[in-house]
Amino acid sequence: MAENAADKGTPSGGRPPRPDLAAMVVPLGRALMAAEQPVLDAHGLTMWAYAVLLHLDETPIRTQAALAEAIRADKTRIIAVLDDLERRELIRRQPDPEDRRVRLLSLTAEGRRLRDTTQAAIQEGEERLLARLPAADRAGLLRALQTLSTLPELTARKPGRGSPRT
Repeated sequence: MAENAADKGTPSGGRPPRPDLAAMVVPLGRALMAAEQPVLDAHGLTMWAYAVLLHLDETPIRTQAALAEAIRADKTRIIAVLDDLERRELIRRQPDPEDRRVRLLSLTAEGRRLRDTTQAAIQEGEERLLARLPAADRAGLLRALQTLSTLPELTARKPGRGSPRT
């Protein structure tokens, strides 16, 4: 029987030797988000607010649209999140001296403290999960996830289409 090139690497029956990446990653992502939720609730943050805090630092992001694209949110959707974070003095929105129509976004000291405290609590839970892997597998997984999560073809997409966190 002739071997079809498309069948190479698949066991008999034509099925691939592993599940699709999304079939493995999506349930894990949902479980991780569910585990994060009580931590976020305890710190008074929504998933979107946490995503904003993770993306901002002392160096301002030039526009709300740039921030929305960076966190894969619709730019109109994060306005209420930004309003709340600014009201709570966790972020700062300042006019850009080069273009007063533009707002520069950055973290305040309190926003940085809340981000760091929340992230530490979330990663503490992640460490318990990662501890189930041998050290070499754990290091390889983290390295692979960091590499894949920054690939241009994953980050270059049209704003407003899907989102990592709801």
